[in-house]
Amino acid sequence: MNNQYESPLSSRYASEEMLYLFSPDKKFTTWHRLWIALARAELELGLPITQEQIDELEAHADEIDYPLAAQKERELRHDVMAHIHAYGAHCPKAMPIIHLGATSCYVGDNTDIILMREGLILIRDKLVQVLAHLSRFAAQYRALPTLGFTHFQPAQLVTVGKRATLWMNELLMDLDEVEYRISNLKLLGSKGTTGTQASFLELFEGDHEKVKALDRKIAAEMGFDGVVPVSGQTYSRKVDAAVLATLSGIAQSASKFATDLRLLCHLKEVEEPFEQHQIGSSAMPYKRNPMRSERICSLARYVMVDAMNPAVTAASQWFERTLDDSANKRLAVPEAFLAVDAILSLYANIASHLVVHEKVIEKHVREELPFMASENIMMDAVKRGGNRQELHERIRVHALEAGRQVKDLGLPNPLIDLIAEDSMFGLSKEILAAHMEPARYIGRCPEQVDEFLAVQVAPKLQQYAAALSQKETELKV
Repeated sequence: MNNQYESPLSSRYASEEMLYLFSPDKKFTTWHRLWIALARAELELGLPITQEQIDELEAHADEIDYPLAAQKERELRHDVMAHIHAYGAHCPKAMPIIHLGATSCYVGDNTDIILMREGLILIRDKLVQVLAHLSRFAAQYRALPTLGFTHFQPAQLVTVGKRATLWMNELLMDLDEVEYRISNLKLLGSKGTTGTQASFLELFEGDHEKVKALDRKIAAEMGFDGVVPVSGQTYSRKVDAAVLATLSGIAQSASKFATDLRLLCHLKEVEEPFEQHQIGSSAMPYKRNPMRSERICSLARYVMVDAMNPAVTAASQWFERTLDDSANKRLAVPEAFLAVDAILSLYANIASHLVVHEKVIEKHVREELPFMASENIMMDAVKRGGNRQELHERIRVHALEAGRQVKDLGLPNPLIDLIAEDSMFGLSKEILAAHMEPARYIGRCPEQVDEFLAVQVAPKLQQYAAALSQKETELKV
């Protein structure tokens, strides 16, 4: 509808898979599955529930009467009760036992945990896809010398592939975090209105073992190996804060990559893909703006700020339950997942089509290499009988003059010529030229790339090989 606000996360950025995960259909069918799991466990533990009622619930598990639910919510001002009535309208035989002994958080909180875990699995697979693209890129350019930068000032040489491993290393840290969150998420289970399980203890006539078994059965049916050990009415909102902190970490890593790429684009060394009919500027036809990298930075900033929401919410909960988490949580958690999903789609798209301008990189290296070679040149001159301290001072003077000619006069770097003309060094241009081979100044970069890809990256790509066979998200804009 064009006359109502629609989140750009839905219309422009997030994938269909992630949008479905946080859709009403997914949410309310998960509520149905939880009610079925509760009823089945209660039947198995001896409560007066029939298999016929379970079968009826299962037969209508994917049916949601949205108009009736909306009508009931307007009347009752309670979304869970509204959907109990809507589900019960399809399941008249089971209606009396739907939600038996439970409180609203039984479906609300357990569903949130389920959706976050499924969302993290989608995020994990996209992280692996990005790592695969960067792995190929790093291997291809493992030995291509390029200027390293500290303070965005030219420093010792690195290689294009080695720089990519820095991006990948942060993504591996994020992947470790995601794996930890997935493996440690636990259901709330069936804890009751203040977490005491009093209603279930009443239903089972004081049988504590059956109350504990109820938790275990529900968790097993929903695919979890356990439930939280203690709770109020809700699971601790620190869980949401921890999950969004993990998503924020991914946003930080992606923003670092995208910022580096924006700077490299300015240098004309490495660029993001630019399509045949893509327009960089409405006013300047020649421009090739790094718009995808800029979008990553923009969305990442949103996620990093959004991660504060559950942190503040967790800190401000009252005793066993308060409701000031609900409206915030409905916004903060899904939007963080949708935004990170979009970020990783952009990241994968860029990483799979990076454009490297080797001649520009070589030009920049040649311009700065005389400065970087100065220490090696000095050592060579010392071996030939020179005085280290005197030579250091002469190189300092020549370097200042070379810098003046480059910066103030716009001339090529004359440092090698100045040294060749200085009799104190006793080095010919031919000897000096041998010091101007860039490969001499990249250290162990190629070997570091090889070792990193083999030891750190390859096992993860093998572990999640199924993710690499999935079709990657096509960008909407």
